[in-house]
Amino acid sequence: MEKRTVNFAGNPVALVGPEVKVGQQAPDFKLLDNKLGEKTLKDYAGKIKVISVVPSLDTGVCDAQTRWFNQDVTGLSPDVVVLTVSMDLPFAQARWCGAAGVENVVTLSDHRDADFGKNYGFLMDGLRLEARGVVVVDKNDKVTYVEYVPEVTHAINFDGVLAAVKGLL
Repeated sequence: MEKRTVNFAGNPVALVGPEVKVGQQAPDFKLLDNKLGEKTLKDYAGKIKVISVVPSLDTGVCDAQTRWFNQDVTGLSPDVVVLTVSMDLPFAQARWCGAAGVENVVTLSDHRDADFGKNYGFLMDGLRLEARGVVVVDKNDKVTYVEYVPEVTHAINFDGVLAAVKGLL
């Protein structure tokens, strides 16, 4: 298996888990919602799923990324759901959403088992944080867009994500 890395503040960090690729079936996951309820891929069946992966909502780039999805992507169609995944505790995610006025993005926590991070290859080894990126999954759970940001402190390709989502509508 090929060893994959990203940079985090200029330092290389290994990623745990397989790289998700366009065309494959989306792996399942177990995440916690803000009320500690378990969520899986099946909970969003029949929707276009935009999975925004961030290290922590309490950082500037993650904050901006999540606000962008809340404003520019969630309103495209009722068929689109944006899931923001981080290792933040569910209580911290709920607090952040309330303070930021973010109401349309679903925040989900991977803190319990790092299940999503391992299954989607976003878990940064030794840090217990997720690398930054985006996965777009169509209504049939097929991966149609993937981005692992090479430098975690940098932003995603907003134009690429928007084009991928609009291409599914």
